[in-house]
Amino acid sequence: MYEAAQQEQREKLVTDHADLVKRIAYHLISRLPPSVQIEDLIQAGTIGLLEAASKYDAAQGASFDTYAGIRVRGAMLDEIRRSDWAPRSVHKKARQITEAIREVENREGRSARDTEIAELMDMGLDEYYQMVRESTSYQVFSFEDILPSSEEDAFWQNGNKGPLDDLSRGMFREALAEGIAGLPERESLVLSLYYDEELNLRDIGEVLGVSESRISQIHSQALARLKARLAEWVDNKRQK
Repeated sequence: MYEAAQQEQREKLVTDHADLVKRIAYHLISRLPPSVQIEDLIQAGTIGLLEAASKYDAAQGASFDTYAGIRVRGAMLDEIRRSDWAPRSVHKKARQITEAIREVENREGRSARDTEIAELMDMGLDEYYQMVRESTSYQVFSFEDILPSSEEDAFWQNGNKGPLDDLSRGMFREALAEGIAGLPERESLVLSLYYDEELNLRDIGEVLGVSESRISQIHSQALARLKARLAEWVDNKRQK
């Protein structure tokens, strides 16, 4: 009888939160190439929702909406990573931008200006902006994705959680908060509207009174800057 009640409760959670899967899927698909199908994201997200419903424990304190949102988004990101369509040239460009940002900011002791990054990379500003857009157009960003992607370089993604795992995550999130706080004001605002408020790039453009392409440019630059800063933080932690 008890097991039947539990099953009924899990089914109700899944039914009541089906729209959550679609909302997250459409939020992600707006930044992906046409080759990615919304149906694939929804399917992966639904599996994540089912897993969330079976493992949710209200005693842990988090609401189901919060817990399920994390699991659903994670399932979609995992599905996308398994089908990495990005050419090697895209990964190469992303590394070049990250390295240039780190070099300028280490040299100047402040946020790197777009003109300084472009100058270091020996290219015009328009060419640099195009490179930034191309380097992020294939990426689905979650804050932990700014860490190195390969298994041997991942900070905690080895599948074996040790006693320091929670501490490591807490330290990373503190560093991330500092990194976001240190972003130029407009970049920080765009990230907040996109990831916290879940507005799309067009809506953010309307809020700020600029074009969608300009918001895309600011968004891409902010991600590149955060990736550079947090990758350096991870390197420093490994050396200690």
